[in-house]
Amino acid sequence: QVQLVESGGGLVQAGDSLRLSCVASRRTFSRSAVGWFRQAPGKEREFVAAINWSGLSTSYADSVKGRFTTSRGNAQNTAYLQMNSLKPEDTAVYYCAATYGSNLYVRADEYDTWGQGTQVTVSS
Repeated sequence: QVQLVESGGGLVQAGDSLRLSCVASRRTFSRSAVGWFRQAPGKEREFVAAINWSGLSTSYADSVKGRFTTSRGNAQNTAYLQMNSLKPEDTAVYYCAATYGSNLYVRADEYDTWGQGTQVTVSS
């Protein structure tokens, strides 16, 4: 059974950058689509970014376009979320998720495997 381990969160100042990593326990992750979601205190979980199994297609929420970039590692058992120009409103617990499929998925209920989450806090 695939397990996702997420890391890279932390406390930063507005304008700083962070890179989140999502590592899968199985090679079959290479054929899985990956999504990134976040949940801020008092808010619903929201879509952040997604990347398909080949790494050639991505999708981003309007709130992070131009600032965040998701990618697949060459080994295909990893995924990354590069977050630049962070804003206080980016503060949230960030989750990576995976599902078997060849498309892009932007709905949380389309994913069946989730990481444990990592806290990102942006001070102002």
